[in-house]
Amino acid sequence: MAYITNKDIDNLDYIYRINLINSCSGYKSANLLGTKSNEGIENVAVFSSVTHIGSNPPMLGFFCRPTTVTRHTYNNIKNTGFYTINHIHNAILEDAHHTSAKYDSDISEFDKTQLISEYKKEFHAPFVKSAPVQLAMEFVEEYHIKANGTLLVIGKIVGLHVNDELLEADGFINLSKGKVAAINGLDAYAVSPSNTRFNYQRPK
Repeated sequence: MAYITNKDIDNLDYIYRINLINSCSGYKSANLLGTKSNEGIENVAVFSSVTHIGSNPPMLGFFCRPTTVTRHTYNNIKNTGFYTINHIHNAILEDAHHTSAKYDSDISEFDKTQLISEYKKEFHAPFVKSAPVQLAMEFVEEYHIKANGTLLVIGKIVGLHVNDELLEADGFINLSKGKVAAINGLDAYAVSPSNTRFNYQRPK
């Protein structure tokens, strides 16, 4: 088994280091965040850091890299207060990944890919059509991570759209049925063919 010290990490080639550290945490969620600016320009971008914060109230968070350069998703969220989270599935992997390209703020990634925006329930931000799980989010608060300048952005779920075949009787969303992807590192996507569930565990 390879052993890499912190000192080794500091001395690694840049690309090798970001690949190593981004993949060592394991599989991550694969989501497209949809926003719209005050000027009406749509934005959609891939994120691998969406995480559960709490169920009551229902809240999710995601990490945003330092705002030393323009972050269109973050700016739109702060300016409007609304965004969507859309699960990436196997049919849109290449287009979803392309949204990581750095376009100017007046260019919509929807126009540069085959991804299609759609609006539901008069919600301000666009959803990604065909995504099997779509969440309407409202900004709540943010936390600055002093150690590296990143931001933890927290939002509450104000609406949840789920394809019928994914939603099971006990409320579990079976992502494998929707061929939803996970991200390994920065650029590798995996689609699970099935799930294994276990009962709630109590001490023996």
